[in-house]
Amino acid sequence: MSASTTPSSESLERDAAAINSHHGKVDAGEIAIGVIIGRTSEFFDFFVYAIASVVVFPQLIFPFVSPVEGTLLSFAVFALAFLFRPLGTVIFIAIDRKFGRGTKLTAALLLLGTATVSVAFIPGFESIGIWAPILLAITRIGQGIALGGTWDGLASLLALNAPEKRRGWYAMIPQLGAPFGLLVASSLFAFFLNTLSAADFLDWGWRYPFFVAFAINVVALFARLRIVVTPAFQKAFETKELQPTPVSQAIREEGPRIWIGAFAPLASFAMFHMVTVFPLSWVFLFTNETPVRFLLIEMVGAVFGLIAILASGILADRYGRRTLLAVTAAGIAAFSGFAPQLLNGGAAGELTFMISGFILLGLSFGQASGPVASSFSLTNRYTSSALTSDLAWLFGAGFAPLAALWISSHFGLIAAGAYLLSGAVFTLLALWLNRELAGSAADRPSKRAA
Repeated sequence: MSASTTPSSESLERDAAAINSHHGKVDAGEIAIGVIIGRTSEFFDFFVYAIASVVVFPQLIFPFVSPVEGTLLSFAVFALAFLFRPLGTVIFIAIDRKFGRGTKLTAALLLLGTATVSVAFIPGFESIGIWAPILLAITRIGQGIALGGTWDGLASLLALNAPEKRRGWYAMIPQLGAPFGLLVASSLFAFFLNTLSAADFLDWGWRYPFFVAFAINVVALFARLRIVVTPAFQKAFETKELQPTPVSQAIREEGPRIWIGAFAPLASFAMFHMVTVFPLSWVFLFTNETPVRFLLIEMVGAVFGLIAILASGILADRYGRRTLLAVTAAGIAAFSGFAPQLLNGGAAGELTFMISGFILLGLSFGQASGPVASSFSLTNRYTSSALTSDLAWLFGAGFAPLAALWISSHFGLIAAGAYLLSGAVFTLLALWLNRELAGSAADRPSKRAA
């Protein structure tokens, strides 16, 4: 089929751009709003599923094994999204190149919303047997493929529009979606767990957060499209600053930087699950504490994490992103040696673990994506950043809850720190190897445009 007859969203995007043209140039603040809304929706989906993997699925989907084994199976299904996310990037980059970014983004978020809300309709194992875990796995794979398509380039556009001396500050803005998403997801589950009986919650109460996730995805879609079709974004796209180059080309031309970029934030990505998903599973399985109280503690930790992410922008602009990542990786290595044992220290120990862990997470995670984009050529930045993000989440976070729970259940909490330590070591090694990162705009602005 010729290019003139191939279905595309380009005409719709041009019309939308004309409608919005009276807004003039979109400044970094307006882009930031779109980025935060989009990332919050993704992380909300993420945490809704993660919390359900601890308090719902072991009882509903895997009741034929012990609670610990059921949670491990839930975490194995949880990891499927990270395994299939790179495939989603390959598929949706092709859709982007052929049909336009509006089509790609709409299709990806529609798939993500459909896969997420479908989880709410899955019957328990007692009703449909082995089909329950099969359907759960299918929906999780759908989420992973969709997440690969939700990369919209807004974070790169934000970096390109950031003032030269505030690149660290603008680099942390996309990461704010994580604590916002966690706060909303945790509060919803805490509400239903606190107000419903255990039977009602397991029967129907847990399903409502997945319906909310679908509604949030719709809002996020319109917020993103509002930015995507603006003249400023299109101009960046037309000058190839955000060109969706073929995946094969990006790997061929940026391969070493993609791999090093994937390992550079490994400590923060591993830490991400060690203070969000894993501690909830440990407390739920091995203590007498109610999940509601720990979800509230987790929300307190998320607030500290939010403040730390903001602080990371200030520190990165003053000392450099590479320096901040190295220092926080060393801090995470030290944290891994003693902190996990605090989860057996009652409310005080749990609160200490969560607050200190979220502070470290915020400082490192806040700049985890900043150095990645600046190390790629402008032509390959869009596709290479997407692939790097996929691989970083896969290696650093995909199997973190599964590995940490398995290790700690067999060898004690102190052993769970080994996973964190390995992530810190890989981060320090990647930062040492990545000379491109050392000369990025965050550390030497005159050498390279961010």
